[in-house]
Amino acid sequence: MSLSITTHIQSSLSHIEEKEDVTVLYACESGSRAWGFESTDSDYDVRFIYLRRTPWYLALSRPQERDVIERKLDSNNVDLSGWDVTKTLELFRNSNPPLLEWLQSPIVYRSMSSFPDALRGLIPQYYSPKACMYHYLHMAAKNFREYLKGDEVWTKKYFYVLRPTLASMWIEKGLGPAPTEFQRLLDGVITDAGLRRAIDTLMVAKKAGQELRRGPRIEIISSFLEEQLARLDGKGVRPAATQDPADLEKLFLDTIIEVNGEAVGHRRGQEMATAPSLLSHPYP
Repeated sequence: MSLSITTHIQSSLSHIEEKEDVTVLYACESGSRAWGFESTDSDYDVRFIYLRRTPWYLALSRPQERDVIERKLDSNNVDLSGWDVTKTLELFRNSNPPLLEWLQSPIVYRSMSSFPDALRGLIPQYYSPKACMYHYLHMAAKNFREYLKGDEVWTKKYFYVLRPTLASMWIEKGLGPAPTEFQRLLDGVITDAGLRRAIDTLMVAKKAGQELRRGPRIEIISSFLEEQLARLDGKGVRPAATQDPADLEKLFLDTIIEVNGEAVGHRRGQEMATAPSLLSHPYP
């Protein structure tokens, strides 16, 4: 990644902080560049987590700001999207796979305060294999139906079916949350040499910037996907969040104190045990 792009992304994050009056706690690359099968002209999909000023969270009548900040694709092909820390923690409680991928991204643009590492440390407690498999299987089946049916298919879309399928197989093997990098999924799941060669060949073509539009079905890959999606069908369910949010509440309050430099009342341990959950308040 060029220094100019990194500088542009850092500048964009700082501009968001100033304009929105927030602190970016964590920012990373998502999408194909983080997965490791980007083309030369792939977008930069920057995802971040931010914290507002303390009074915003304590107001009886919440301001009308959304819990998401978005900056659409700019002239440098950079797309930025961020979640408020409370939205982040609610999704983390539900074992949200994209968020787990953010936290494992190999490309990190900003990591501020102890929040990112503390959240990673809670993954074993809140990770739900069934919830994650539901997400990945739903994505794989949908993309397969839309792009890989028939004798002529959208060739580059193979990756957008392969990745969630392999992620589901990774989870099925009990290996924990699916890694962000596609290469690690391949190494951990694919054992057939012929299939691996076909996928590697396709990946080399994509990263070289070759046009991968509509083309003939790649039989060995399509057959593998059909077989695995049929076999895995029904293994993923979307359970309701049942994990106690107490540790996430504590992380939220600790982050406010660390970053904003303001104590939220006295005897925090007692207040956290008796106060209503700050994470459960819906945004207007």
